[in-house]
Amino acid sequence: MSVATRNGPSPVDAPVAPPKVVRQRRVRPGLLGLAVLLIALGGLGSAFAVTSVRATGSYLAVARTVEVGSVVSASDLVSVQVAGGQGLDPVPAGRLADVVGMRAAVSLAPGTLLTMAQLTDQPLLGPGQQQIALGLRTAQVPAPKLRPGDQVLLVSTPRDDSSSGSSSGVTRFTATVTDAVSTDGRDEVVVYLALAVRDVPAVVAMAAQDRIAVVLTKAA
Repeated sequence: MSVATRNGPSPVDAPVAPPKVVRQRRVRPGLLGLAVLLIALGGLGSAFAVTSVRATGSYLAVARTVEVGSVVSASDLVSVQVAGGQGLDPVPAGRLADVVGMRAAVSLAPGTLLTMAQLTDQPLLGPGQQQIALGLRTAQVPAPKLRPGDQVLLVSTPRDDSSSGSSSGVTRFTATVTDAVSTDGRDEVVVYLALAVRDVPAVVAMAAQDRIAVVLTKAA
C-alpha cells in the first residue's frame, strides 16, 4: 500500500470576513405622504393643461371704443383665440352676425372680450319716455358729433309770420340723445331722442313746422 504525501509546509487557511449587514433606511411616513401629494398635484396640473388646450376657441373682442347706446358694427369687433376662459361667457366668433346691429348697454373698451350682457336690442329709453327722430340740417346740430347719452334742450323758434322778438311764447323741452346718424349724400343728420311722453306731441308739431332748435346742455 502506498501513501501519498505532500512536501513542504501545510497551507494556512485565511480568515473569512463575515458578510456585511446593510442597514435598511427607515422611510418616514411624513415624507411618503409628501411624495404622494406631489405626484397627485402633478397629475392635476397635467389634467388642467389638457383641459385648457381643449377649451381654446375663437371669440369676439372689442377692437375700438364703443360708447353707451351706440350701434355695434363689424369693424368694432375682432376675432381672438382664447384658451381656457373659466368663469367667462364670451361671445363665439361665429355669432358675429347676431351682435352686429345691437346697441352697447355699457361702454365697450378695446381689448376686452365681448359678452351678451354688454349688449341690448332695445332703445335707451327710461320709464315714461318715447323715442322720436328729428331730421336736422348739419348747421342745426349743436356739436360735430352727438353721442348717445348727450343731454339736449329743444327750443321752439318763432313762426315765419311772427314779427315779435319776444321770448314769452318760447317753449323748452329736455331730451336725451339715443343715437345720431348722418345720411349719405345729404346735408342732414337724423337725431334720435328720448322724450317724456307728455312732450312728444308738441315737439313733433314743432318739428313738422321746422320751428325747433337743438341746444347741447351736457355731453355724455
